[in-house]
Amino acid sequence: MNVTIIGAGNMGRGIGTRLAAGGHSVTFVDANPEVAEKTAADVKSAAKNGAKVSTSSLGNATLGDVVILAVWYGTNIEIVKQLGNKLAGKVVVDIANPLNQTFDGLATAPDSSSAEDVAKAITSGAKVVKAFNTTFAGTLLAGQIAGQQLDVFIAGDDADAKSKVAQLVKDGGMRPIDIGLLSRARQIEGMQFLHIVLQGTLGSNWMSAIKILS
Repeated sequence: MNVTIIGAGNMGRGIGTRLAAGGHSVTFVDANPEVAEKTAADVKSAAKNGAKVSTSSLGNATLGDVVILAVWYGTNIEIVKQLGNKLAGKVVVDIANPLNQTFDGLATAPDSSSAEDVAKAITSGAKVVKAFNTTFAGTLLAGQIAGQQLDVFIAGDDADAKSKVAQLVKDGGMRPIDIGLLSRARQIEGMQFLHIVLQGTLGSNWMSAIKILS
């Protein structure tokens, strides 16, 4: 698949690394072109099976089959509004954890989530999927944690859209876990808020992961 990652920071780099390692072509878009170029250069070394890694600007980008919003909550909503009909027919992946300004709670309403707010802002009929919000950037770069596959929780209302994201996850060496409808994003965003809060207690320096074992 061709994937556009909007946001070339740490999370964009981590996700892009896994996707390129899985043989998928990635285009990075960032407000700072130099950041996008640096991230693309880093990710190219992980690319396999002919995967291409490139950069573009938001205005000129030819969007891939899957568009990943690797940006903060609020910025994700602004971007989908800006892209408008360019998102028609695309799978849009929201990775944001909507922390409030004091980082002691979530900024979303109790009956919503970052992913649902993105879906409400899209008027083009694109399919929104929640994924990658529980995986830290460092663990994505490593591709595993403590010798274990990373679990990537996936929520969405469209089965085909979730299947495409699940394929990206599997090809990148991770395990996709379908948790149901897009409204389930509320639970995994809350779960990751707890995970973030625990970083100081655990002393894990953002190198921990939420893993389902059986």
